[in-house]
Amino acid sequence: MEIKIEHQPSSERLQELGISSWPIWQKDVSRFEWTYDSQETCYFLEGDVIVTPDGGKSVTMGKGDLVTFPQGMSCTWEIQSKVKKHYCFE
Repeated sequence: MEIKIEHQPSSERLQELGISSWPIWQKDVSRFEWTYDSQETCYFLEGDVIVTPDGGKSVTMGKGDLVTFPQGMSCTWEIQSKVKKHYCFE
């Protein structure tokens, strides 16, 4: 299972996806385990995060990244600085 990251997508791309209408999720510095019941696409407005899929390599992401997490993936989130992101489950 692969985490897909699009660094600094264009404003046109963000508008095409309708990101500004997606809900916002925020979380302070922390560490937790998570399993995705459905695919999530999110756009980071703030923060720095390291996500490590179970049995996989760590992936670093943060402000300005458009990220897609696959359905069924279990991972550990390590929030390095407060996160604020738009998100959409599909």
